[in-house]
Amino acid sequence: MKLIVSVLLIVIWCNSVGAQTTASLSIEDCYNLARQHYPLLKQLDLIAKTEAYSIGNAAKGYLPQLNISGQASYQSAVTNIPIRIPGMELPQMNKDQYKLYGEVTQLLFDGGQIKQQKESLNANAKTEAQKLEVELYKLKERVNQVFFGILVLKEQLGQNELLKKDIRLGMNKASAAIANGTALKSSLDILQAELLKVNQRSTELKFALKGYTDMLALFINRELGEQTVFVRPEGIVNDRNILRPELQLYDLQRKNVDVQEKMIRAKNLPKFSLFLQGGLGRPALNMLSNDLDIFAIGGLRLSWSLAGFYTRKGERKLLDLSRKSLDLQKETFLLNTNLTIRQQDAELSKLQELVSTDQEIIQLRTRIKQTFYAQLSNGTINTNDYLREVNAEDQARQNKILHEVQLLLAQYNQKTTTGN
Repeated sequence: MKLIVSVLLIVIWCNSVGAQTTASLSIEDCYNLARQHYPLLKQLDLIAKTEAYSIGNAAKGYLPQLNISGQASYQSAVTNIPIRIPGMELPQMNKDQYKLYGEVTQLLFDGGQIKQQKESLNANAKTEAQKLEVELYKLKERVNQVFFGILVLKEQLGQNELLKKDIRLGMNKASAAIANGTALKSSLDILQAELLKVNQRSTELKFALKGYTDMLALFINRELGEQTVFVRPEGIVNDRNILRPELQLYDLQRKNVDVQEKMIRAKNLPKFSLFLQGGLGRPALNMLSNDLDIFAIGGLRLSWSLAGFYTRKGERKLLDLSRKSLDLQKETFLLNTNLTIRQQDAELSKLQELVSTDQEIIQLRTRIKQTFYAQLSNGTINTNDYLREVNAEDQARQNKILHEVQLLLAQYNQKTTTGN
């Protein structure tokens, strides 16, 4: 029984390893993984915690507030009663006076200042979080370049293998012709030199592919092996509406300005609170007593600072200027984005035209190559003529590979530009 369990575990482990080795990876997977493992993402959690602590501290303004104060003083003169009564000596206050007391206040109405402070903290947190979203969104452009670069290199490696096959076919014919005495050995040398050149090209492509793969692995924090399948995405038609995170950032910044305007209104309103004061003093509440005594006093307190009315108009004008500045920034961003989309449209149209004719060129080049291969077999042409047509067909196929992937890259770049 233990042997069966062990065998099953080994099979499961082998299957899991095989699955990891041959895992497939799409462009959307790369977007998500790059975002999850980008260090800046951790800042979002810090912003959320900072907001929670700050709002919690602001809310404590509604709790009763306790202040303890003390005072010792000496006066050059004190209040006295300017009346003389025969046979009676009126008490006189001491010039040294002492007071130690505590005061509890309970806010009743602050004009909505604490509420607006909490809204401002919330708006600031959302703005900072959206700034991070803007930075994280830029990852897509970098992922696009690396991912589609990998696709191009893999396609080119595959095409190189086809080119090697054609050269080897020519080498076989040249070897047979040399054996029959109808061709010189140099014809075979030419093909062998070209094969070595194609092998060098494959080496360059493999190292370039490794560099791109390592770069993508670093982005997404995942090991990528030679067996990793990079899923080639389908062509897409992009929506023209611009939904970039920058637009949300401008809207949040504008809302932040609106909150600041409410705070100006709130700070210029009167504040009401209850208070209770108690302690020891000499004198206490009885100003004619020189004894140290306990005292207490409580009631309703009104405080209203009128200084804000002097600056209120100027502060509002500054906020209006901030709104206009944000509107101009948003308008400029939309203009530049639309210009980029127009340029991308032109690039897309060009690549679509090129791709549409690439296959026709390949078909023509393939027929020409096959004809020259037959002529090489018959000995009517030399290896240089055959090699020229092989390279021409290879170049046509390489162009098709490049144009197709460039078209996909252009489509996904435009998708990133519009934010759809």
